[in-house]
Amino acid sequence: MSALAIHPLTPDRWDDFVALFETDSICKMCWCVHHRLPAEVRRETDPKSRKAAMAKIVKKGPPPGLLAYKGDDAVGWLAVAPRPATPDWNVGRKASAAELPEHGEDESVWATSCFFIRKDARGLGLSATLLDAGTAYARKNGAKTVEACPMAHDDRRSTTGMFVGPKRVFDRAGFETVIERKPGRPLMRLTLKTTSTKKKPAAVTKAAKTKARAPKGLKT
Repeated sequence: MSALAIHPLTPDRWDDFVALFETDSICKMCWCVHHRLPAEVRRETDPKSRKAAMAKIVKKGPPPGLLAYKGDDAVGWLAVAPRPATPDWNVGRKASAAELPEHGEDESVWATSCFFIRKDARGLGLSATLLDAGTAYARKNGAKTVEACPMAHDDRRSTTGMFVGPKRVFDRAGFETVIERKPGRPLMRLTLKTTSTKKKPAAVTKAAKTKARAPKGLKT
């Protein structure tokens, strides 16, 4: 695969997100709001209203995840955000439920709750690339830990496994199992090392700035 670029899902990239999700029948039904809406709210929604709900989340910010690009096309997605942004992921008897109730309200506890890789980009290590970018993004935005609930059974292909990611990818990234409430669905955690807050010289900061992307996608 040619060089990839990873970008947060900001309003100007909404059209790219839509194009990616419309390549998959499940994605264009869910629009990655399954864990973001309380169950009683989600049950009253349809694909159109879920898409609208995700559009509102993206427009309001902060970005709810990262897009991976090959050229101008988005080919991969990782939902990564503080646990409070994914309330349905945190509660009940789910394998992904917060280890402690307070973790579900802690903005420094982040979660990688969902992957999606476009069919023609699978099998090339993009999940690992997105996960590395996601943990770096979480650290940059104040996360102390990042959690996940992957599928441990690589030999049992399933829809769930495709979206939550395989355990081996998280093992490689240094995640450790915290608890396993359901066989094959461990709750895993990566404790992030703090980075230096030393400011870069003004010249370096200026050189690092990139030209703003031309507006497109969601209207403001």
